[in-house]
Amino acid sequence: MASDGREAFYYGTDTQGRPIRRPMSPHLDIYRFRLSMALSIGNRISGVVSSLGAGLAVAWLAALAQGPRAFVRAQRVATHPLGRLVFLGWGIATIYHFVASIRHLIWDSGARFEKKEINEDGRRSVFVTAGLSVTLVAAFVALSRSRSKGMRS
Repeated sequence: MASDGREAFYYGTDTQGRPIRRPMSPHLDIYRFRLSMALSIGNRISGVVSSLGAGLAVAWLAALAQGPRAFVRAQRVATHPLGRLVFLGWGIATIYHFVASIRHLIWDSGARFEKKEINEDGRRSVFVTAGLSVTLVAAFVALSRSRSKGMRS
């Protein structure tokens, strides 16, 4: 019978160089999917999206620096419904990553690390992200409407 190739990963050495048999992490099918797992994955994804969005902001600023024609083109892209959706996603990702990072800083201090507290704080972080996102969108909509009214008068 052929041996399992993963078996080699079980063997290693301890800090004194003595051979030991290492435990392997259980596979995903062992764990029940929890909110904290989804939030952890979401934190990593939101960090990447937030970084990519910062690149979009730099491109927008570069268009501003290049002159009126480039800026008008950038504004057309940014105000297109798909462009607005991209900026909305970037904003929500940045807000969530900020909220989740505060949560991780609290954990790094050694606080709120019990399972019950982790679950409570996970739900809180979702609600805080939603609240801040709605507030940000409402502020941008109000600002946009006030600017368009000012231009019409």
